[in-house]
Amino acid sequence: MRIVALFLGLAIALPLHAQQDGGRTATANEPVATVTASGRGDTRITPDRATLSIGVETKAATAAQASADNARKQRAVIDAIKALGISDQQISTADFSVYPETAPTAKPDGVPRIVGYTVTNTVRVDVQHVDQVGTLIDAALGKGANTINSLSFYASNEDDARRSALALAVQHARGDAEAMAKGAGGRLGDLIEVTSQAGPEPGQPFAVRMSMSAGATPISPGSQTVSAQVSARWGFVKE
Repeated sequence: MRIVALFLGLAIALPLHAQQDGGRTATANEPVATVTASGRGDTRITPDRATLSIGVETKAATAAQASADNARKQRAVIDAIKALGISDQQISTADFSVYPETAPTAKPDGVPRIVGYTVTNTVRVDVQHVDQVGTLIDAALGKGANTINSLSFYASNEDDARRSALALAVQHARGDAEAMAKGAGGRLGDLIEVTSQAGPEPGQPFAVRMSMSAGATPISPGSQTVSAQVSARWGFVKE
């Protein structure tokens, strides 16, 4: 919803005897009428890139064995990812953890006993061709990955879409300002100020935990809305 307002205020200081539209002369201390309006613009884009986290979780009686098993499986997963054309620069370690698994004890002191260890290794993958995501997930699961997290899509041309949204937002703001000025018995003067405001960030997060692959994984990025908001102020000319 666009918020609009018409007000009189000391928006700008005019020089003594400055000439205004309509031929009227204003003094330096005379309030200047202005029209202020806010506008929003929206454009839709189709994501063409994605990021996702692929993890391997292993358990063993000792931390060393759990870590060795994890390293072997995660190396196989990374090799499978690279075989799809993903470069080293697009793969980075997002998390690595080793923690003990405990079980309750009947001893009076109540100290849990360690029964094994869990090792988790997660890599973040930047996918520059969104149609690769499903194939990449299947390849990773087939080599031992058992956690897929934080799948999100984004567009490489987001800046262009945001600028288009800004232009629409200014048009909407001016349309409202012109309507207010006409309703108040005048018209818009020169543009005094226009500022952009932070809009909502686009994004479509997606997360799923899987233990095995069952054929090709269908993935659809859909579309995203890029929004922009502006606030603008014009001079008001009485007719």
